[in-house]
Amino acid sequence: MKMLKEIIETIRSLPSDLHGNDFLLTWEKSTEELQKILWTAEALKYLRDHNISPRIFDSGLAVSIFRDNSTRTRFSFASAANLLGLQVHDMDESKSQIAHGETVRETASMISFLTDVIGIRDDMYLGAGHTYMQEFSAALKDGFQKGVLPQRPGLINLQCDLDHPTQSMADLLHLKNYFGSLEALRGKKIAMTWAYSPSYGKPLSVPQGIIGLMTRFGMDVALAFPEGYSLVPEITQIAEKNAKESGGRFQTMHTMEEAFAGADIVYPKSWAPLSIMEQRTQLLKKNDQQGLTELEKTCLLNNAEYKNWECDKKKMALTKNGSALYMHCLPADISGVSCEQGEVQAHVFEKYRIETYKEAGYKPYIIASMIANSRLPDSAAALEQFVKNGCPRVSSN
Repeated sequence: MKMLKEIIETIRSLPSDLHGNDFLLTWEKSTEELQKILWTAEALKYLRDHNISPRIFDSGLAVSIFRDNSTRTRFSFASAANLLGLQVHDMDESKSQIAHGETVRETASMISFLTDVIGIRDDMYLGAGHTYMQEFSAALKDGFQKGVLPQRPGLINLQCDLDHPTQSMADLLHLKNYFGSLEALRGKKIAMTWAYSPSYGKPLSVPQGIIGLMTRFGMDVALAFPEGYSLVPEITQIAEKNAKESGGRFQTMHTMEEAFAGADIVYPKSWAPLSIMEQRTQLLKKNDQQGLTELEKTCLLNNAEYKNWECDKKKMALTKNGSALYMHCLPADISGVSCEQGEVQAHVFEKYRIETYKEAGYKPYIIASMIANSRLPDSAAALEQFVKNGCPRVSSN
């Protein structure tokens, strides 16, 4: 309990403008706000681990809108909302009036009368996902200011074309606890590298989220990819700026081996070439199925040129003391397990499998923290009240 009280005091000391605002991109938030999200997630995890209820809400909705498939993030959002006392409604757009021309502004208002938070995943269209969330956010603000909505729900980015903040923040919390503190991450080298996959069209948001966040905390971030697989230029520029301001380092290279050399952490993850994602967006908008089929063939042939971009025992031996921490957002393409050849060899993945599961396990608490800080003017006071009340989450009777 002493540790929890120290966490709460840390939360109280961190200035933030999180209350009443959305969480869309990590690089829009201050370092103090990011830390507040991390520490609140730690506090919520502590409460649940010690059977203390952190139900902020007696009633209310948490609405999720998934425009792409999801397992971890979908259940993490549902778990986070339920932990805080909200009922989850997963909105199926195919069963809504959106199919009949309902506008974003109207949808935002109609689903928000008794809603406290809305989570959106929209990563299919490069140049559109974040824009959609901004439009949705503006509609919520307008509805509240004009008296249509009794309150303004918080909006959380569950993955867009630019960033995957709930994933990267969960990754950061995992690193914080694995190495002991945020300060311990300074100077640590993380290799964010492209890896071969037998599938195409994977979003750029995970690698962009990693380089955009880890450079905030003084880390040595090495981004590696084959020629033609670069990320959105504006985000690599943000990473460069972040590294300069934090005293860290950001560099790009074109071999996996160079990125792995001396690394403390490796994050081999496939993503589609920027040009492919741009073409894919246009074809999706036109519903050009034949064009999408041809584009997929082209992309898969291109991917196949780089099958040697695989996280294997030989490359792991190049890392610091040959024992870098392996990370992945999951599901990984595991050679000989989920595919014939993929991002990581089976024996490497199996060695770190439990750590990747622990990594994923922080996401519900990160999302719960984002919800809590968006809706509560003083999250530290609320946490103190939970401790004082000591209401058990699971009754012993």
